[in-house]
Amino acid sequence: MGYVRISPAADRDGHVIEHRDGTFYLQTAHTSYWFAVTEHGHLEHIHYGPRLAIQDPSALRWSRVARGGSTVAYAPEDVRYSLDTLPLEFSGIGQGDYRTSPCEIRTAHVGYDLDLGYRGHEVHAGSLAARTLPTAHGTPAEATTLVIDLADERAGIEVALHYTVFAAADVITRRVVVRNTGPAEVVVEKLLSFQLDLPEASLGGAPRLITFDGAWIAETHAHDRPIGPGFSGVSSSTGSSSNRHNPGFLLAAADADEDHGRVHGFNLVYSGNHLGSVERGATGLLRVAGGINPQGFSWPLAPGEEFETPEAVLAFADTGFNGLSERMHRFVVDHVLPARYRRTPRPVAYNSWEALSFDVSERRLLKQARRAADLGMELFVVDDGWFAGRKDDTAGLGDYAVDDAKFPRGLGSLVTKLSALGLQAGIWVEPEMVNEDSELYRTHPEWALRIPGKPARLGRQQHVLDLCNPDVCDYVVASVGALLDAHDFRYVKWDMNRHLADTHSPHVRAPGMTAHQYVANLHDVLRRIFEPRPHVLLETCSSGGNRFDLAMLAHSAMIWASDDTDPIERLEIQQGLSYLYPLSTISAHISNAPHQQTLRNTPLSTRFNVACFGVLGYEYDLELLSSEERKEVREQIAFYRTHRDLFQHGRFRRHTKPHPDRFVWQVDDGDRTILGNFQRRVVAAPAPDLLPVAGLEPETTYRVRSKPQRLMIDRFGDLINHVTPIRLDPRGVVLSTAAKFTSLTDAAEEYVGTGALLAQGIRLHHQFSGTEYHPGIRMLGDHGSTLYVVERLEEGP
Repeated sequence: MGYVRISPAADRDGHVIEHRDGTFYLQTAHTSYWFAVTEHGHLEHIHYGPRLAIQDPSALRWSRVARGGSTVAYAPEDVRYSLDTLPLEFSGIGQGDYRTSPCEIRTAHVGYDLDLGYRGHEVHAGSLAARTLPTAHGTPAEATTLVIDLADERAGIEVALHYTVFAAADVITRRVVVRNTGPAEVVVEKLLSFQLDLPEASLGGAPRLITFDGAWIAETHAHDRPIGPGFSGVSSSTGSSSNRHNPGFLLAAADADEDHGRVHGFNLVYSGNHLGSVERGATGLLRVAGGINPQGFSWPLAPGEEFETPEAVLAFADTGFNGLSERMHRFVVDHVLPARYRRTPRPVAYNSWEALSFDVSERRLLKQARRAADLGMELFVVDDGWFAGRKDDTAGLGDYAVDDAKFPRGLGSLVTKLSALGLQAGIWVEPEMVNEDSELYRTHPEWALRIPGKPARLGRQQHVLDLCNPDVCDYVVASVGALLDAHDFRYVKWDMNRHLADTHSPHVRAPGMTAHQYVANLHDVLRRIFEPRPHVLLETCSSGGNRFDLAMLAHSAMIWASDDTDPIERLEIQQGLSYLYPLSTISAHISNAPHQQTLRNTPLSTRFNVACFGVLGYEYDLELLSSEERKEVREQIAFYRTHRDLFQHGRFRRHTKPHPDRFVWQVDDGDRTILGNFQRRVVAAPAPDLLPVAGLEPETTYRVRSKPQRLMIDRFGDLINHVTPIRLDPRGVVLSTAAKFTSLTDAAEEYVGTGALLAQGIRLHHQFSGTEYHPGIRMLGDHGSTLYVVERLEEGP
């Protein structure tokens, strides 16, 4: 083949897609992804890593000068050519490659045998939208798509591999479309979105797998472990992307840390059952793959029909985890979020749930709303309990009639009064669910997912509606749409509070289609409701972070990260999410302490300091705030609103932990920098702390000041008697009354230096060590924290 430049316009933007002598070169601003067609028509992966000048890639290709032991030759005339030892872009099955295949397609005449050979390719300007699932979006100036056509004519199967190059974001997405070209039905029993065979040596020879795992109220904790021989990975079979294993994961070099080393990142634009895997083989190759979980999945294709996988997202950085995160964050904001939400400021919200639970009414909500408006909040969200029959979780789901006893003048009266207070109005809904005690279930019990002839399995006293049924989808679209159109709601919290079970629908051709069809139809429902209503800010939720994934972000501005609002737990949860998702998508609220999820008592300052690294909200009884707490909250909201764009859209960095009980986070935008210093547990006689600061100009002088925050005196117990002229009972009326109206200054700190000096680490003021109180001493204790604001003073000499 001769040299062909496929995308010359893209070359001016710093990347190219080229095809030279059977090799495909995909180039982003800082990375290269190369593969070639072998002499037998398979796709050999060559390189995914730092950007290289386009050249003859033979020095990177896998050697085939010796026959591998215990291998099967692909062709009798070429005994050194075995698919089991090649790094491949996409493997078939039954051809001598004994690693896990990304596809299993059963055909009538050959069963499981698929030999996919190259047939041609096309290049398209911009991204190509899928028919049934959300995908990343890019204009012709932002993206170029390569489609590689593979086929097995004997099996009657065509496979199209889609590669979309997002140059500026340094991201490449992949997805697969399979088509039945034969005369009889075939059944797709497994079809992953991507396969990537990476040389283990390219990651330093001892690579690590980082996954983000957990459970309800303990989501997305980062787990870092070496990759051993065999198969490892993450998966979900709950019907959603799940709080157990987020679909995103990382591969990192042995020496990689937050700011150094090679890291590959993978994610999936999908909200259903998923599988992400790494298989370490005997020949020094890692097979990385991801897509729909094949457990319980099968998809028949009649002649001429096709099936498309979710889109996978691939990124690489040689600047550590922070470098990888920066690329993923930029990609999500620019190419996944709906355009109307990209840079939209997320309002400071008040949510009624933790204060009022189901016991809502216009009167009770307005009491909270007046406080919220006075404190500076901007959005008031009516959570569960607003519709008829909803006194607890046993009734009402599926219906949309407003409870007349709680809202005698309807929701419109409440919305009008909220507007008069200067608050936007928001509403909570759970449209995918139904209670048996509801008008909908009494009218249409057949609308719930259920195995015929068996008792239903309930979760949180509710069934899952069958979104495979077009009538159910139409009902949800009409009901939620009418609710929004009848009131001036500017925000919706869309919840889903149980996993799928009884996953059977009479509205699909085969049982293995139900879970995937449910997810595909859900995305269509969301599109139909919210695209015609661009003024409505959508936040999605599923028992907290049970469905925190890119496909939901293709519709929503943000996702509720966890039902756990304890900031010490949120440190792990939000840090885990930050590896793959930008702060503008992470919804984080402040609630009362001791916390409903852990009984841990944390300072109000720490609750804010954690939550402000995300989309800030409050959800506890504002009537119970003391005078000092009201002052603190009012100052918190004013601070956040001043720096909202920085917190939501600045560059986020995690600093390497000085020790396991300390977290340091940073946001900056080139002109402003804010750092959060968090301590989970204090030790006696603590050593001085260093505060790292990154990204400052070396010769510019900066001032670093701690954000003023209050130290509530009831934290001292009887130690207060060391600083008061009279003796007080720490549990008595005098001290408890004084605590409502008096507080102390916590850690008033200021430092000045050039960027080069501050990069060495600021020697922070001493923590309290059992001797005295002074306004400059950092009174952190257990669960303490401080924010530091870095301001540019002047250029250096």
